Amino acid sequence: MAQHIAQKLRLTAALLGTVSRKDLAAAFRGVNPKTAFDLGRADKWLQGRAQPRQLSVYDDWSKLLKLEQPGAWIAESDLPGFTAAICARHGIERAELERRAGAHFETASGHEERSLGLALAGTYACYSRALSPYYRGQLIRGSLSIEAGLGAHGLTAAYREVLPTGQLLVGGPVTPAKRGLYAHLKETNGDAAHFFLCLFPQSRPGSVLGGYMCGTTIIGPEPQPSLTRILMIRLRNPVPEAWGGYLPPDGSIAADLASLGLSVEQTEAVDRQLAQFLVGDSDGGANQIPPAEFRAILDVFDRHWLSHPGQA
Repeated sequence: MAQHIAQKLRLTAALLGTVSRKDLAAAFRGVNPKTAFDLGRADKWLQGRAQPRQLSVYDDWSKLLKLEQPGAWIAESDLPGFTAAICARHGIERAELERRAGAHFETASGHEERSLGLALAGTYACYSRALSPYYRGQLIRGSLSIEAGLGAHGLTAAYREVLPTGQLLVGGPVTPAKRGLYAHLKETNGDAAHFFLCLFPQSRPGSVLGGYMCGTTIIGPEPQPSLTRILMIRLRNPVPEAWGGYLPPDGSIAADLASLGLSVEQTEAVDRQLAQFLVGDSDGGANQIPPAEFRAILDVFDRHWLSHPGQA
């Protein structure tokens, strides 16, 4: 799966010294006159709104950069690995290449989006309703780190929970938009858990993010599609490695935040306010569909489907 295409193209343009999209397209034509890299689609690629679908584009890209790796590697590599490879191949320091890339394709709107990305970057203490039926009604604590990469769409997030079964770590791109802030986070190994964050748009100074987290249960007899409200409170200090996991039933979020160096006044009032937000319109736990309810409907329509194989 292709990733970080916009940032990789900006690094490529900076390395080649191409000033415009037209120059970058011409560079691709220099290695393949029939390249599928065209000016019209390059605009969306550089803005992070789309990515090349033809493998031949990545093959041409590899030739352009004179890399030993195939085109598929360019598509799938992470950003640090891609940067290290082209720096080593062309004998340039990473800091210098990133500095050059930051000066390319500057626009007023792009500058505004980069500023927003820098404002989002940081560490957050996260609180949400536990998805596991074994901990129903309890809060679970997680930590979120957001990093700003190159370009206007270079935000990535890593979310971590300390569970009784081990550490859960998911990560992925963050997309700021006018009507919301979105993130698709997944494991890079293990059982490949996926979570989706749909949050309110970020505001200045950005002390709190909040909205919904959607995913399936990790600890339980069977996976359940689940939805819970989540609050992410920005911290000034890194989160200790051992911090996280389920908050005791009588635990105080305000006291928990104080242990991380963030002390607030009127702790009881703050605890009530945060608890009210996190519970929302649920019964105290995450919004979940009981598996038996879904299986009962599945049984009806599976039987009908199997007994009427030719029905349109």
